[in-house]
Amino acid sequence: MATPLSADRLLAALRAEGCKVVEYKSWRTHNRNHKGAWGPVNGVLIHHTVTSGTDSSVRLCYDGHSSLPGPLCHTVGAKDGRLFMVGHGRANHAGLGDDDVLSAVIDERDLPADNEANTDGNRHFYGIELVNLGNGRDPWPEAQVDAAARWAAALCRAHGWNAESVIGHKEWQPGKVDPTFDMGDFRKRVTKLLAAPAGSTTNDSKEPDMATFNEVWDTDAVPAPPSASTYKTNRTWKASSYLLETYERIAELRQQVAVLSDQVAALAAKLDKGA
Repeated sequence: MATPLSADRLLAALRAEGCKVVEYKSWRTHNRNHKGAWGPVNGVLIHHTVTSGTDSSVRLCYDGHSSLPGPLCHTVGAKDGRLFMVGHGRANHAGLGDDDVLSAVIDERDLPADNEANTDGNRHFYGIELVNLGNGRDPWPEAQVDAAARWAAALCRAHGWNAESVIGHKEWQPGKVDPTFDMGDFRKRVTKLLAAPAGSTTNDSKEPDMATFNEVWDTDAVPAPPSASTYKTNRTWKASSYLLETYERIAELRQQVAVLSDQVAALAAKLDKGA
């Protein structure tokens, strides 16, 4: 059992672990402490959002929705590896879970099956929501999983816990499926991080992070330039819009060049006849 970290200590721990932290709005004072206790804390809980898009997911986790007020976690993990701080204190993320699982987390031993929902998890767990649709097809970029592991390792290191204090929502509350990646493999990542000095590089993957590229390509919106052909009908573009606009402009130029070439050829023919 441990006293929750202060906001300053939490930030220091995350940054020391190599996390790319973004402070969102009034996260330091954004909590549900008026609804119940926050602490003692015993571990960290991993979720996925069932959403896509960084901005909208962060906003949802900060504000909550009509049936569940925010914050819905403490941190949101974007696909590009950024970690958005959205709450500090009690958050609506864990809900009721299994008391036997909590005992195993406290003892840092193998988890039993979660077959009860009789214990308030919002009091006992830090929570991170990772941006993912949770459909088994939405990819898990290396940058995102590495950042989540560093987030978990930072909290474990600060409290003197090992990776057995890190669990998935699906291991805490019956009926949950998040996150869709294997938690055993995830805990191995955390163990590897904890075995090295804080902030060490442990990712040996040489593969290009195409999933992060695709997330930015498909969802990140940017303003359209006023000179664009679609400016009046679509003023919010994706990255791909710029290439499409460039392609259309090049196609127009090619047509213009073809017309000019025909005109030059016709003029040259007339000059030849005149000679």
